[in-house]
Amino acid sequence: MNKLWILVLIAGFSLLHLIARAQTGENVDVRAGINHGEFERLLNKYVNDQGLVNYGAWKQDAADISALDNYLKQFADKIDNAAQENERAASLVNAYNAFVLRWILSGYPIESIWQLKDSFTAKRYDIGGGKVSLDDIEHGTLRPLIGYRAHAVLVCAARSCPPLQRFAYTPSQLDEQIDTAYRDWLSRSDLNRFMPDARKIEISSIFNWCKDDFDKAGGVAKILAQYAPQQYHDFLASGNFETSYLPYDWGLNDQSNHGKEYS
Repeated sequence: MNKLWILVLIAGFSLLHLIARAQTGENVDVRAGINHGEFERLLNKYVNDQGLVNYGAWKQDAADISALDNYLKQFADKIDNAAQENERAASLVNAYNAFVLRWILSGYPIESIWQLKDSFTAKRYDIGGGKVSLDDIEHGTLRPLIGYRAHAVLVCAARSCPPLQRFAYTPSQLDEQIDTAYRDWLSRSDLNRFMPDARKIEISSIFNWCKDDFDKAGGVAKILAQYAPQQYHDFLASGNFETSYLPYDWGLNDQSNHGKEYS
């Protein structure tokens, strides 16, 4: 076996190890009454229709960096009145995405979130009077709270992530917003591919890594049939196809060329 293949295998095993480690986290509570309006303004300004972020322009705008910081400060307060159900889920989805954006901006320009130290496991984010990690928000809280629905809305700054939406999640619209996020994700042929004539699908590795969550909701095929473009519904509902998983592109979800050549 030549050295190149050895390096490829090592990289593959390392990624699988990182993924396995990321399946755990602690429970996170968040206070009620957080205002997400300013976060939505920032998303509208810096995120395009493909879910890519103009990090370069954002980093140059000190006022909007401060606006993001001030938004995130709302999460830091000790909890007198804890958010429940949809409010808790919406706030933590927004928190996850906003913390990721702030983390990327702190190190920008970079090619991938993996170039920053302990991005997912370090307890560096202030919520409810304590420090939490991204893994705590995702695996310790949102996956148990909303199950498979978490996987269309949490965006870890990678090009293979579901597209970052240009709106903030809200308690009253959460279910509809998650539906929108799923439909956007599954309509992207660069992220999920459906080939009825060949009886094949090529889908995001997220459906493999988090298969248990989808199985609890009736299986991957059921979720795909529910949210994929209309012309594929009958094909996907049949379950009669071969499934493969697309390689995950961890390049930065930047509107510029940063991340395009990352491997």
